Amino acid sequence: MKLSALQGKEIINMDDGGRLGIISESELVIDVETGDIESIIIPNQEGVMGFFGEEKYLLIPWQAVQKVGSEVVIVDLENDLQAQRASI
Repeated sequence: MKLSALQGKEIINMDDGGRLGIISESELVIDVETGDIESIIIPNQEGVMGFFGEEKYLLIPWQAVQKVGSEVVIVDLENDLQAQRASI
């Protein structure tokens, strides 16, 4: 699959059906040696900035991706340990 094929796809959590974001609004962490995707970083949906000017992000490991469809990417974030909140 080409990286451009992921552009514009919505990320949906299969555990609760929640919409997490869109790949075009997200960043992908790629292993420079293998070219494999390691994780997806999604900006916080609650607003532009958190307290003290920190932006909040959700880090989804690529292993949580269950299916890449024509319009959506389905992830399984049933276990809270799979997704990590991060501040930048």
